[in-house]
Amino acid sequence: MHDQVLKSDHALEVAQARRFEFGKNWAAFLRELDEERVEDAMKSLRDMLGVDDLTGCRFLDIGSGSGLFSLAARRLDATVVSFDYDPASVTCTQQLKQRFFPQDPLWTIDTGSALDRAYLERLGQYDIVYSWGVLHHTGNMWQALENAIMPCKKGGLLYIAIYNDQGSTSQKWAAIKRLYNRAPRFCKFLLVLFFWIYFVSKHSVARATRFENPFSLHRSDRGMSWFRDVVDWVGGHPFEVARPEKIFDFYRARGFRLIRLKTERGHGCNEFVFQREL
Repeated sequence: MHDQVLKSDHALEVAQARRFEFGKNWAAFLRELDEERVEDAMKSLRDMLGVDDLTGCRFLDIGSGSGLFSLAARRLDATVVSFDYDPASVTCTQQLKQRFFPQDPLWTIDTGSALDRAYLERLGQYDIVYSWGVLHHTGNMWQALENAIMPCKKGGLLYIAIYNDQGSTSQKWAAIKRLYNRAPRFCKFLLVLFFWIYFVSKHSVARATRFENPFSLHRSDRGMSWFRDVVDWVGGHPFEVARPEKIFDFYRARGFRLIRLKTERGHGCNEFVFQREL
């Protein structure tokens, strides 16, 4: 019953152009997934969490999306619980489990919402709570940030990524995202094509100034896909942003200590790893 209610809510939001279908984009990404991308995802977890592996850790993936980082955590020997609000994202995560860890009792996948406090409370406590680029898409980011505290045990780590607040530029992007979700399919294609050319051009110029191959589009940082990231960026609605100091102050007031920070000057996500002290 719980799953059916969430699926109905999600379908209604999509029909009313209030939500981008993230899961459909992730399903397309899985066709590009290879071992190199999985290794990149594992490396990004190790680097940000400051560990070699996650043996003995319970890992909660809030908004698992494609399932790539749930897979990366499981590859690092964590016990993993993944959930997502988007039914297609849940299916993507299930497909990855079936592909790499079939019948594995140490990886559980569910349908759930980061805004459902009762659901999060039922999940128990975790050593690592992970939510990369998710909580700002819930429609109530600050409540989702508050709720993410619940499953993080004392001494545990909270690893989140939130879109950087660029002021008026962020407001313009919010308008573009609303337009995308209301537009007919062909107009959506044109919007993605325009911004694909725009972002790839910026990326190529930046690489050229560093004397790197300007034609390389491999996302070695987290194993992601340039094209699928652009689709997600142009269409990703609901959409909220925050300056890094706002996130820092929010969690410090709730008994967390910042142990790692990676900031973004432009439109991307600021990454935070907090440790719960209270």
